[in-house]
Amino acid sequence: MPLLVERGGVNHRFTGTGYTPVKHSTSPSASRCLNIAFVNNMPDAAAEDTEMQFLGLLSGASKKINIRVQLYALPGVPRGERTRSYLNQNYNQFQELLERRFDGVIVTGTEPRQPDLRQEPYWGELAAVLDWAGENTSSTILSCLAAHAGALHSDGITRTPLDNKRFGVFEHTRLTQHSLTEGLSDPIRIPHSRWNELREDALVSCGYEILTKSPDAGVDFFVKQKKCSLFIHFQGHPEYGERTLLKEYRRDIKRYLRRERETYPLVPLRYFNEDGNKLLENFRRRAMADRREEIAESFPESDVAYTLQNRWLEPATRIYANWLHNLTSKKEERPTIMAMPRVTPSKKSESIAAAGR
Repeated sequence: MPLLVERGGVNHRFTGTGYTPVKHSTSPSASRCLNIAFVNNMPDAAAEDTEMQFLGLLSGASKKINIRVQLYALPGVPRGERTRSYLNQNYNQFQELLERRFDGVIVTGTEPRQPDLRQEPYWGELAAVLDWAGENTSSTILSCLAAHAGALHSDGITRTPLDNKRFGVFEHTRLTQHSLTEGLSDPIRIPHSRWNELREDALVSCGYEILTKSPDAGVDFFVKQKKCSLFIHFQGHPEYGERTLLKEYRRDIKRYLRRERETYPLVPLRYFNEDGNKLLENFRRRAMADRREEIAESFPESDVAYTLQNRWLEPATRIYANWLHNLTSKKEERPTIMAMPRVTPSKKSESIAAAGR
């Protein structure tokens, strides 16, 4: 079912490939919809793609559920002029998020710059969102770095650096029965792209329930009730589009050719078929023998794109459908008048919001 997305103060229907403005009179009321906030913190190069990926996943999972989405971003995330203009035109003001209640919220990660996330320029804003979500949503989804930030903020769990980037499509198994994993069949394939991880023993000791795990990628999907909200954490990226890992791989190759990194990047695991891996190995040999940025122009992107498959769309859609079903059940338990009440922001939230203006 198409999503209703507010962009620049105007309601639009998200069709999977773009937006169509709709008349206010034809829009379902907030009380008849699941109201979801989407907090997009991805770096400039991926911000718009990430918006489309998450909305596309919600659309595919929604079935007959009416969903209204409002877009937000942390003002402290460094931005270039073009992306800042895009966010200003299409996204809501950050301080408005902290003054509202939603059925659910999705918070994306971003590219870390500091070993300690608490030293990132946006940390205070992200912490304010995490505190707000615990009081003002029924459930919160935290993606990748946001999942690491959530465990650090609420439980002091720090990330462990990996020797190599965990990059590719990994197979997971269910460790326990849970409403969020209902209908999933092992193996559950989910993409990962990260340099750090949260260890299972640290999570379990702090009361997190591990739902899925991979022998190669470790813990992926874990949950914990924090105040009023069920926090759902993904170390992987079920929302990724078919070519997202390919784009990230090409970006990492360009960084190698520009000598912004010393080692040639590893090919994402279980993503390309044998023919694709051969094409990429041939390009790797050429790039390492003639390390110039211009070599990136001959990267065989269109050829290798035909050798990959999106094997995670079905489980990803099922997980999000289960989440939406849970949100619907929670909404039905509340009186209609409580669908979107205003809340009084704390002094801390007010100071954070003022800083983002």
